[in-house]
Amino acid sequence: MDTEHARVLELLKRHGWNATSFQVLEPGYSYWFDGEDACVAYVDTGRAWVVAGAPIGPHERLAEVAARFEAHAARSGRRLCFFATEQRMLDAAPLKGMAIGEQPVWDPRRWEQGVRESRSLREQLRRARAKGVRVREVSAAELKDPAHPVRAGVDGLMERWLVSRRMAPMGFLVQLSPYTWAEERRSFVAEWNGEVVAFLSAVPVYARNGWLVQHLLRGGKAPNGTSELLVDAAMRAAAAEGRGYVTLGLAPLAGEVAGWLRAARVMGTPLYDFEGLRAFKARLRPHAWDRIHLAWPERHAPHLPLYDALTAFARGSLARFGLATLLRQPRPLVQLLAVLLVPWTVLLALPANAHRFPSPLVQWGWVLFDVGLTVGLFSLLRRWRSGLATLLATLITGDACVTLLEALLYNLPRARGPGDWLVMAVAVLAPATAAGLLFWARRHPALEPA
Repeated sequence: MDTEHARVLELLKRHGWNATSFQVLEPGYSYWFDGEDACVAYVDTGRAWVVAGAPIGPHERLAEVAARFEAHAARSGRRLCFFATEQRMLDAAPLKGMAIGEQPVWDPRRWEQGVRESRSLREQLRRARAKGVRVREVSAAELKDPAHPVRAGVDGLMERWLVSRRMAPMGFLVQLSPYTWAEERRSFVAEWNGEVVAFLSAVPVYARNGWLVQHLLRGGKAPNGTSELLVDAAMRAAAAEGRGYVTLGLAPLAGEVAGWLRAARVMGTPLYDFEGLRAFKARLRPHAWDRIHLAWPERHAPHLPLYDALTAFARGSLARFGLATLLRQPRPLVQLLAVLLVPWTVLLALPANAHRFPSPLVQWGWVLFDVGLTVGLFSLLRRWRSGLATLLATLITGDACVTLLEALLYNLPRARGPGDWLVMAVAVLAPATAAGLLFWARRHPALEPA
């Protein structure tokens, strides 16, 4: 442990109140210390400093430390925002705030009562146990040894889980880092038929005598109820130690958020299951929901802090993150291809476009061919089959070749302006691009059946 991280850990053990406070020990953070009793952990996006939660220090000094850090950021030519702050930060400091979601909170000493009162939760736990799922706490030594079977099992689970994600890996407060500071964590595995099928890692929230469940990973083979069984084990362990606070962390965009954030929640569903995540946490019967905020100094426009926070999660470039996400998950691209093929086919069938074909027979041949492709693509999206993807890619390749030949021999000599050139370009390039996409996606691991 280096001196700087040792100093941060010592401050966390005295003043780490925010649910996310322990995560500032993970890679990628810079630290600004204010005297001997306070510090701020942040990431630098190049234009802004994005703080992970609130400053770490005595409650009575939050406003002072935030103001001094804001002045430091201004002198350094950086904007400033505080991501995932709780209400007491807004009460303590003159900051603007915007709700970005809610996080569920439990008193683990009341967990057993909640289980008794929830028939659905008891049933999920019963199902997992009946299937033979066994949950146990694992030591830091087991996780830190790359040759240990438990470590190998968790590594394999994480690899499969990452492949299944719709978005590219993110940074900042959502890093997958269960082995860092393993001695301070509490970790549990669920094993089924001798295999690790789920994993839970909790980190301390020192000043609240509690835990944040930072990682909860479930593999595709895990029987129903496995995740609930892991949470049950963690809650009972916390209760046995007399802890009074456990949270499963932020449910993004949940609860009362601004209208445009609610719209983002709906539009973002293909990439992130906002509703599903909140529903899972709600089924565990939390005792309260704490509202979580994005906060920023009054001198900043309200749209900039959200952009800066998203840039921090994207590891510095939203454009690069978006491209990586598209390449990681081909299904939205195939879906876009299928949707665009519908209006294209309608345009081909219009009488106004008859002059683009050697004869009506050729025109309707193309129309029928594209109708068949559309049906095939939507069938592929309902249930991905690599064989069907290969067949469609081969047919579209033939489409591109024949279209190029027709364009050179028939359309090119008859072209009369930019409109004709544009139609020819789209007619040739679109199927060529689509064929390349399908050949690439046909055996993509994110699309293979579990």
